[in-house]
Parts: sequence; C-alpha cells; structure tokens
Amino acid sequence: MTTTGRTAPSGRRLTLLAAGALAAAALVAGCGSSGGGSSSSSSAGHTGNPGQSQGTLMTGHDATLGTLVTDGQGFTLYRFDQDTSNPPATHCTDACASLWPPELANGSGSADLKGIDAKLVSTVTRPDGSHQLTLNGWPLYRYAPDTKPGETKGQGVDGTWFAATPTGDKAMPAGGGMPSTPSGGGY
Repeated sequence: MTTTGRTAPSGRRLTLLAAGALAAAALVAGCGSSGGGSSSSSSAGHTGNPGQSQGTLMTGHDATLGTLVTDGQGFTLYRFDQDTSNPPATHCTDACASLWPPELANGSGSADLKGIDAKLVSTVTRPDGSHQLTLNGWPLYRYAPDTKPGETKGQGVDGTWFAATPTGDKAMPAGGGMPSTPSGGGY
C-alpha cells in the first residue's frame, strides 16, 4: 500500500487496514497448503452463475517475445515447466505460489477472452480446492516482481518459467533462441 503523505481520518485508516488484512488473508488462502496432490480439470464454461466471469485472459505484445497472454489488467501470465498439461496439474504451492500467484478462476461463468481461443481455456483444481485458469492445459500464474502491466521479469526464470503465448506455448525471443535464465525466483 502506498501512502501519499496525507493523513486519513482514523475511521478511514481502520477501513484501509482492515481491507489490507483481508487481502493478505485471501492471498495466503489462495497459495495452497500442500506441495502436491492430484489435480483435476474442469471446463471454463461449467454451469453456475453465468453472469459472473471466471476471469479475463487477453493478449498483449512484447517487443522481444511477441504476442503474450495477460490478465485483465495487462499483467503477463506465465506457465511452469514442472506443471503438466495432460492431465493439467499444478505443482506451485506454498512459498512458490506467493512468488508466482496462480491466476484463479473467480467466478462460475465463462472466462472473458480477448484474442484467446475459448476451446483452449479451462481450469484445474489446486490442492487447496481453488480453481486456477489453464491455457491448453497449462496452469497460468503471475510473477509478483512484475509490478507494472506488460513487464516480463519472470521470463526464463530458472529455465522453468515462461510467458504464455495465446496457444499455451512458451514465449521465446524472436529468432527462437533461449531466453535469459535469471535465478532466485523459481521453484
């Protein structure tokens, strides 16, 4: 939370602190409590409240990596080589999920898609019971150090994390070379 130097009335300050505590609790709850377990896939268009979207997946463009998948705010979404796509399974939980927050399905309707084929989008059940969006079977994640829309700091981390393309493939620099592999943020 950033401060602007102005002092908020004490009631507002308590409201902001309570909202921050609730957000932190939601983040911890969404990180998972297990390092493994089986996962199952379900359709992104499953029945429920059709008016409430599961989330937003859209495309963005990076000068080096080309067309990438982003969330509704334009933050790059990544896939993890230690996950599996067939069957879809997520293996990033606990501390890993704090650094690489899963892109959770937050509703029961279809995902809002812009530039993504709906046939490729689904969900996987995480060990904590939450549902994570998948693209062509690959679970999708954000990278916490990406603090601005369009950043790709997670690309190539530990040689296992890659920005996702609209088909669920790994994004690679133009020319097909392997991306740099910074370390310290992979699991």
